[in-house]
Amino acid sequence: MIGNKKLIGTSMLTALAASLCCITPVLAVLAGTTGLASTFSWIEPFRPYLIGFTVLVLAFAWYQKFKPKTEAEIDCECDDEKPKFINSKGFLFLITLFAGAMLAFPSYSHIFYSSSDASKQIVYIEQSKVKEIRVTIEGMTCAGCEAHIESEVTKLDGILHVKADYEAANTIVKYDETKVDLEKIETAILSTGYKIIK
Repeated sequence: MIGNKKLIGTSMLTALAASLCCITPVLAVLAGTTGLASTFSWIEPFRPYLIGFTVLVLAFAWYQKFKPKTEAEIDCECDDEKPKFINSKGFLFLITLFAGAMLAFPSYSHIFYSSSDASKQIVYIEQSKVKEIRVTIEGMTCAGCEAHIESEVTKLDGILHVKADYEAANTIVKYDETKVDLEKIETAILSTGYKIIK
């Protein structure tokens, strides 16, 4: 029979692995090493399998907690010993919450990136000075990747609007050509660790 500790460890590892491609950009931003952001983007195609495996392992762990005990298991238990916290339903519940938070991470990862749009002043720009470009980017796998790129590009002076789209693998940038140029925008994107396809 598989031990409870092994099931819990396996579910934690698979939940982390399933979200590693989305957690890495946030950790990279927090650590100040944004170039590492796309390091684990290769895991993204395996994410559905890792999610499924995590759910199966957790379901089996919960099944083992609630299944009726055999006479041999009842005889082995000592009445005076309280089970360790790591073997309790409470700990398994905490692990299940942790796994759920990790698996859902891509849907709320954008909250970890600062949005500079709100803090920028409204400036009137001559329409002929406003340019719009579409940059094709490789390595984005979720909404967190989009937020990472948008956050870095928005930090540049002269950026009017940025919209990254991981499904379309591109970023649309509207900018004032008198304050910022294409090279600076591309440098900001490359600093996140994602690749620009030309």
